[in-house]
Amino acid sequence: MQLKESKKFNWKSLNKFVSPKAMDDMNDFIERLPQNTSKSLLIITAAIWGCVAVLGLYTTVKMQEFSELSVERDNAKALLPAVPKIQDKPVRARDVQSFVDELQKIYKGLEIKGNSSNIIIRAKSTSLFGQFREAIGHVQNGGLGWRVDVEKLCVGRECKQFPLSASLKINTVSVERSKK
Repeated sequence: MQLKESKKFNWKSLNKFVSPKAMDDMNDFIERLPQNTSKSLLIITAAIWGCVAVLGLYTTVKMQEFSELSVERDNAKALLPAVPKIQDKPVRARDVQSFVDELQKIYKGLEIKGNSSNIIIRAKSTSLFGQFREAIGHVQNGGLGWRVDVEKLCVGRECKQFPLSASLKINTVSVERSKK
């Protein structure tokens, strides 16, 4: 449908707008503009064009500042060191259980249990404090790369069932390179 309408349009009528005489007419119009319009309209037009020019200059300056800041930011990012990411990973339950079996053979007066990556050490009497302390130290120095966190420690009369009890969580430390 649009093609039919464009065929009806007289393209030759546009020639009067691009002819040399049209350019002369435009030049005459601009030269006579101050005479044909009021001074207030010319002042308003000049003020608007002045605001546009100031806004353009301001935008140009701010864009230049922004590009300089962007370059500085990129340079600062390039100087940041690659910081590795440290994560705790639980120790395999099989390794914990074999370690608990070894501890039970050494510290016979204590109740030592292991489940997944936790070791629980208990004693029914405070007279076993020496063994209790040594067992905790043994776990602290236990496996290769182990990181032992004390989740719960209770020593003395305030402890309900066992006067000596400790719950230790065992993890290994994993260091991953940062993505840069």
